[in-house]
Amino acid sequence: MDSQERSSEEAEGAKERGLVYVWKAGSCSVTPERLPGLSGKTVLQAALGIHHGLLLTEGGEVYSFGKLPWRSGLEESCANSPILENTLLGHHVITVAAGSFHNGAVTESGVVYMWGNNSAGQCAVANQPCVPEPQPISICDSETSPLLSVRILQLACGEEHTLALSLSREIWAWGSGCQLGLITTTFPVTKPQKVEHLAGRVVLQIACGAYHSLALVQCLPVQEMKPIPERCNHCSQLLITMTDKEDHVIISDSHCCPLGVALSDNQPENHVFCPALETLEGKSVTRSQNEDCQKPLVEEHTLVALEPDGASMLSSNDGQEDSGISSPGNILFPDKKEVKEYLISLSDHSLNERLEKNICTEPEQPSQEEQLSACIPGPPGTSTSALNSLVASCASAVGVRVAATYEAGALSLKKVMNFYGTPSSEPGSQSGGGSPGPEALKDSREEQVRLESMQGKKSSSLVDIREEESEGGSRRLSLPGLLSQVSPRLLRKVGRAKMRTVALTPTYSGEADALLPSLRTEVWSWGKGKEGQLGHGDVLPRLQPLCVKSLDGKEVIHLSAGGHHSLALTAKSQVYSWGSNISGQLGHSNSPTTVPRLAKTCGDGVWSTAAGLDYSLFLADEEDFQPGLYYSGQETTTENNLYENSRTKSPVLLLSCSKIGYISNVITGGDNCLVLADKNVMGYIASLHELASTERRFYCKLSEIKSQVLRPLLGLDNLGNANTIQLLQEMASRFSKLCYLIGQHGASLSSFLHGVKEARSLAILKHSGLFLDSYTEYCTSVTNFLVMGGFTLLAKPAIDFLSKNQELLQKLSEKNEENLQLVEVLNALFFMPFGRLHNYARTLLKLATCFEVASPEYQKLQDSSSCYESLAVHLGRKRKEAEYTLGFWKTFPGKMTDSLRKPERRLICESSNRGLSLQHAGRFSVNWFILFNDALVHAQFSTHHIFPLSTLWVEALSEEAGNVNGLKITTPEEQFVLVSSTPQEKMKWLRAISQAVDQALKGTSDLILYGAGGNVPRQEPPISRSAKYTFYKDPRFKDAVYDGRWLSGKPHGRGILKWADGRMYSGTFRTGLEDGYATGEVYEGCFQDNMRHGHGLLRSGKLTSSSPSMFIGQWTTDKKSGYGVFDDITRGEKYMGMWQDDLCQGNGVVVTQFGLYYEGAFSTNKMMGTGILLSEDDTVYEGEFSDNWTLSGKGTLTLPNGDYIEGLFSGEWGSGIKITGTYFKPSLYENEKDKPKALLTGPVIRRKLGTLAVPPDEKWKAVFEECWNQLGCESPGQGDRWKAWDNIAVALTTNRRQHKDSPELLSRSHTQTLESLEFIPQHVGAFTLEKYENIKKYLIKACDTPLHPLGKLVETLVAVYRMTYVGVGANRRLLQEAVREIKSYLKRLFQLVRFLFPDLPEEGSTIPFLATETKGRRSFCSGKSDSRSESPEPGYVVTSFGLLLPVLLPRLYPPLFMLYALDNEREEDIYWECVLRLNKQTDMALLSFLGVQVKFWPGTVSILGESRKVSSNTKDACFASAVECLQQISTTFTPADKLKVIQQTFEEISQNVLENLQEDFLWSMDDLFPVFLYVVLRARIRNLGSEVHLIEDLMDPYLQHGEQGIMFTTLKACYYQIQHEKLT
Repeated sequence: MDSQERSSEEAEGAKERGLVYVWKAGSCSVTPERLPGLSGKTVLQAALGIHHGLLLTEGGEVYSFGKLPWRSGLEESCANSPILENTLLGHHVITVAAGSFHNGAVTESGVVYMWGNNSAGQCAVANQPCVPEPQPISICDSETSPLLSVRILQLACGEEHTLALSLSREIWAWGSGCQLGLITTTFPVTKPQKVEHLAGRVVLQIACGAYHSLALVQCLPVQEMKPIPERCNHCSQLLITMTDKEDHVIISDSHCCPLGVALSDNQPENHVFCPALETLEGKSVTRSQNEDCQKPLVEEHTLVALEPDGASMLSSNDGQEDSGISSPGNILFPDKKEVKEYLISLSDHSLNERLEKNICTEPEQPSQEEQLSACIPGPPGTSTSALNSLVASCASAVGVRVAATYEAGALSLKKVMNFYGTPSSEPGSQSGGGSPGPEALKDSREEQVRLESMQGKKSSSLVDIREEESEGGSRRLSLPGLLSQVSPRLLRKVGRAKMRTVALTPTYSGEADALLPSLRTEVWSWGKGKEGQLGHGDVLPRLQPLCVKSLDGKEVIHLSAGGHHSLALTAKSQVYSWGSNISGQLGHSNSPTTVPRLAKTCGDGVWSTAAGLDYSLFLADEEDFQPGLYYSGQETTTENNLYENSRTKSPVLLLSCSKIGYISNVITGGDNCLVLADKNVMGYIASLHELASTERRFYCKLSEIKSQVLRPLLGLDNLGNANTIQLLQEMASRFSKLCYLIGQHGASLSSFLHGVKEARSLAILKHSGLFLDSYTEYCTSVTNFLVMGGFTLLAKPAIDFLSKNQELLQKLSEKNEENLQLVEVLNALFFMPFGRLHNYARTLLKLATCFEVASPEYQKLQDSSSCYESLAVHLGRKRKEAEYTLGFWKTFPGKMTDSLRKPERRLICESSNRGLSLQHAGRFSVNWFILFNDALVHAQFSTHHIFPLSTLWVEALSEEAGNVNGLKITTPEEQFVLVSSTPQEKMKWLRAISQAVDQALKGTSDLILYGAGGNVPRQEPPISRSAKYTFYKDPRFKDAVYDGRWLSGKPHGRGILKWADGRMYSGTFRTGLEDGYATGEVYEGCFQDNMRHGHGLLRSGKLTSSSPSMFIGQWTTDKKSGYGVFDDITRGEKYMGMWQDDLCQGNGVVVTQFGLYYEGAFSTNKMMGTGILLSEDDTVYEGEFSDNWTLSGKGTLTLPNGDYIEGLFSGEWGSGIKITGTYFKPSLYENEKDKPKALLTGPVIRRKLGTLAVPPDEKWKAVFEECWNQLGCESPGQGDRWKAWDNIAVALTTNRRQHKDSPELLSRSHTQTLESLEFIPQHVGAFTLEKYENIKKYLIKACDTPLHPLGKLVETLVAVYRMTYVGVGANRRLLQEAVREIKSYLKRLFQLVRFLFPDLPEEGSTIPFLATETKGRRSFCSGKSDSRSESPEPGYVVTSFGLLLPVLLPRLYPPLFMLYALDNEREEDIYWECVLRLNKQTDMALLSFLGVQVKFWPGTVSILGESRKVSSNTKDACFASAVECLQQISTTFTPADKLKVIQQTFEEISQNVLENLQEDFLWSMDDLFPVFLYVVLRARIRNLGSEVHLIEDLMDPYLQHGEQGIMFTTLKACYYQIQHEKLT
């Protein structure tokens, strides 16, 4: 062991830890003795059975002592000193458990070992009465496949059963008896089974009594509450009614369902009682070997009620805990018939008779407080109302307290019942704080009398903070035999108007719940309940876990189960106990109690409990922080005049145990008690106990403030305006959150003390962030409340409440001075929590001193200590600032206060001392300057102006300019000089303003550098900064909002400027003016010298959405010049052509929304010169034009049928045209050669179009030039390649840096793409196919991000292409233009790519295949191997199509395919009609019709995976795989991919035929064509014509004569065949 470790161990006094002391149980006067034979081993955990014990030491070893009858050789004797369990050596054990006579251990890997008595299967071994050595047992989850073994965290053992808690927080059980909670009646269970009833819930801890089991379960998250029904499920009346009463509305929730109570038919007026049947499965209890599990069921009487949903209690769903009246063990029958049948089925006739006579059986000893099974008959006679009978029956279910009611039923039953049943709600909603001992009888609520069965399962509470009845002490109602008058107190409570309650946000914090123990818990119990140890208010057994409703919201953090009693420890250091109390083991004097009650308090609150066979031990906090051990149970004495055996009335302090050191664990069993104690070496242990103890007390205090002060305050009326209420709510919810965190921390410290006690695992070190944040958040809300005068406002409405509880307030706020102001008390109360931070710091420092200065622990503790200390100082400063600000508002003139006062605004300094004045101000003007943390305010007589600090610059003026003590203030629209009275004053203001500006920019006023002691070095705020500002003066910018970079008062750098009318400018600013690249409502594109220059998009019109026109194209010095597309939305026309000086000049094309198409010359915005005009019906005019759509001069007019007129034309198209000319009718010419040349038929038109348009290579030159410029080239192809690569790298990194500030713009995959693009692909040696693929991959990535110059280029091209060919541009005449444009893009992009990758061969060259790549490719139609006859040597042909279409075409596909579809519309309609007609035929009919040779017909086909013979009515089954394959052509984009699909289709057909023929064969085209035609018809491709033409236009030219080319030709032939042959 190296020296450092040793030093730290010694420092912590490790040898003095985990000392074991044992004594005999059963007396208060005890002498604990050290257990011999452990020689300096530190014991971490111990467990006791009836006569034996187990110890777990630090090294993970297990020792046994006491009577070990299962061990060979030790059957009779007793081992006084511990014996090592050798079997477990080497398996590091982490926890042990002992049952009455058996043992268990869990290893680090989650494996359970069991040994000892196995008579009831409690060791999970079959047919073996005892297990001598620890034996591993397998726990497997049968729901998982493959079977997974379950890892275990914790073990608990009873007399005849064992429970294990798994890593996934589920319970596994084995052994015998109903205490297993399993759905079985055959015992023993030797194979561990999951307790299904709690599956899916998070179980935090388990405990086993002799014959009962307990589990601590985390509450379900609040949002899983079921929606509240509006109407009653039985009588359909509204559950909540509203009635207008003069000037106010009464909301009543007192609906009482007349069908709520089951009455037997023959006794309409009296209530029916029946014994509760115990199983939740609805089977009566089967006899098992445990006689106890079936109590004679006749003793108890319970109410049978109708379940609202008809879902009876018999189901075992999770919802059961909130249905049912009284203890949820009672069964509620869905209808009267079942009740009757049930009653008849009861074998006990005497019981039936008794029920009918309605006799009440008294229990043997009804004590004053515990008349738990009393039944109350209705008054004699038949006058009782149903309501009355209901109340009475409820009362019987409750047990003691009865809600008496008026005969008339005037009293709202719901309210009466609410008085008894605590609605479940957020944890901490009950103040357990001030209840004086067990007499408080909180149980009046705890019985949880649920009204849901009568009220349609109404949710018990809609708000989660309730006004808490503070005088909970006197809640018992007298109970004579019959219904008496209601107690006046009850009436008063119900009659009082419901207080307005304000919802406090749930105190649950997800993060804290994951890291610290949850306080939102429920207690579940099951097993034998003879002594009431289950806590359900009866003595019945339970076969399945059931929630102990009365402990809901009590924040239980630990459970202990004894022989026949149970203990629950809460976060508020209270103990609830229930079950057998024969020896006084419950810690209070009530005879056995079947519901949890508070045990009498010990010391300053209990933090650990242990339940023995018939006694209990409590470990409690004492004044000096050394834990005191209290005993409750049998008291054996031998003094003269006392009984031999008496019992303790309340827990007794065992003084002798205080001498043995600081006790950390108490363990109880049968004969013996055992404690683990630590010696306080160097004060380390004492400091830990002090921390834990003070934290627990602190939590009790916070809880008390929450319930006794905060809740009543929130319920008060007239708390001021909505803002104050909101601030108060926020403060309350943050207080709540802090309170919950402290409660969790207290609980975590208690469990920390049970463990190894390593300083580094303390929560305030490990999760310090949680604490620092919660305190800071609470401080923010409480100071905001203070600044807005919240406490002063509260004092008025709260005066009654506060003056009544003066003592309580003074006690809580620790203020003892006389006649204190209420405001001061409240102030002290809500700032009280911050004192705790100093305590943390002090305790951590104390702990640090126990370590060597060099050790890491010392360092960590020291750092954390200063963290908490500096936060305390910082929050103290925040409080002072808030008080200073509040004081200022009190003196400030009223009107201005309202507009300037904000919760988070703090005053820094102000110039009321005349220390600061405005230069050149008038003699009588008043100038008052107030510096807040977010703004500088200049106030004059009645006006004030606010200058936000984020856009304020301050500098000291130099002395020589005569400006002595001057400060220059610059804001975006003002500049003024402030003169101070003295140099000191000047420095003060300069420092204050600089500091305030700096903090406003950083937003760090709430964050401090923890540990820096608060003295953060001050620095000058930056001159250049990012900020948002709204202009108010400047006429050009009035009301515009600018968000972006600033430099000394002027916008400078990137930013966005938005005007009120929706205009927007986004881009670069220089000293206040727009400059550079900008995007916006008006213009989006390139700038040069503040003028539009280069490629850009201009939208004109009031609003973006309906802009009447749009231009995209080239600009030169602010004018349209070069090629551009202009979309005139109002006229429905689109111009695509050349511009000059903002006018259409040169060649161009115009399309209109009515289908007119013009192509030709333009001059000064008009069609002038030669042009071609086409109308929608194919009428064509070719000739001279003089104005828009105006024919003037020579021309030819061709009609759709082919007739044409040559001559002179004049007039506007569409409004009568004058013609002088000749009319020709071509059909008169018999033979072709006589035909005149002028004839324009369809294909000829198509060929002619485009001749007068702008050549595709002339389009979008500016876009390509911009890209070349970005690469550092003057003109295309001229420049240095390496410089280009550098420019690309620079562009990527700067763009990435810009986006770092706003990461939401970049997805994760995008960032990865960018990173991969920063590597330049290197090429050395011959150019191979692999290098070609790498270039292709690089291009795909580059084009994926607009941050890459190529990506930007592709993005722009896609934008301009879509802009051109959508909307009005979707005109079939533009198809050829669109295709040519794509080809031009490819050519120019290929030039760019070859510039960046010079090794890339030129268009049409071949990359040779490697030898391996050509081997074995059989040709499809010829037997010989394909050697690509066109090229002398085989290889891959490089083309711009193959390289760039995959990148470009998918993005351009929608507009392009639309044009194809429009162009081929007519022929596709004919084709489609034919396809639909032929597809009506069966497969055989179609095959024979198409002339497919019979030998190629499939004999069998696979339908849904099974093979069937083809019959005469088979349809759509032959060649199905080929058909499916061909259908995929519509899902691909590029011609290459489409050709691959066609090729695969052919291969599928061959495959199909091969399977049939069973021999090799070669296709001839005559055989193949009909088969392929069949496949094409069956594929039913709607736009096949468009697909064919697209492939034809854009396929790689070199493919035309290859294999794929031939296949494509076949497809084309099929398409034409289907159209023209009229296949009928």
